[in-house]
Amino acid sequence: MSQNSVSSGSAPPVESPSVPRPPPQREERRREREQAPWVPKTRLGELVATGKITTLEEIFESGQRVKEGEIVKKLLPDLKSNVVSVGIVQKQTDAGEITKFAAVVAVGNEAGWFGVGRGKAVQMRSAIDKATTDAYLNIIPVKLGCGSWECRDGRPHSVPFRITGKGGSVRVEIIPAPRGLGLVAGETVRNLLGLAGVKDAWTRTYGSTNTMSSIANAVYDALKKIHGISVVK
Repeated sequence: MSQNSVSSGSAPPVESPSVPRPPPQREERRREREQAPWVPKTRLGELVATGKITTLEEIFESGQRVKEGEIVKKLLPDLKSNVVSVGIVQKQTDAGEITKFAAVVAVGNEAGWFGVGRGKAVQMRSAIDKATTDAYLNIIPVKLGCGSWECRDGRPHSVPFRITGKGGSVRVEIIPAPRGLGLVAGETVRNLLGLAGVKDAWTRTYGSTNTMSSIANAVYDALKKIHGISVVK
């Protein structure tokens, strides 16, 4: 038998390439940051930490800008988050390709507060955490109302009038609906409006609706425009 022939026995197992994992020191540091008590870094954070400011309404009425995500977490402890999308982005450099995760996260308390944020990191968990913090900093009050001519009960269950928002190539139109109808929308738009506190609405979407990040930005843009239009009663 020649030396190049293969024996009839079983072939040796082929080892699969190992997947790189974050070092344990990095995970321990992240847990320590999450469990550590909040130390304010801004004047506004000190006012919130000492109890001199107790609501986000006070901050927005005074025109101050939120620069710490812990401020929103303290004033809105019932805030919920929803991961809209997580993808992989690559950047070509002289040293080769750099691969990172890009996440889009929406936050809201289902009662009139809503925010959308983006984050990039080498690890998926870090990207989601960065996007969540960015959503805290971008949080806005959502003006709810009853703008449907079929309802007119005066309760804040829908939007006060027809609004349209744009994000990338996507355009989202939100139309007031009567109480009890629910959210007539796709799954992504329905989840986003639910976080904002909108319970009844018709919606229309145009453009590349498969891009989840553009849909989230379009909904955020639409809800932000409510404060730019005055309603004459």
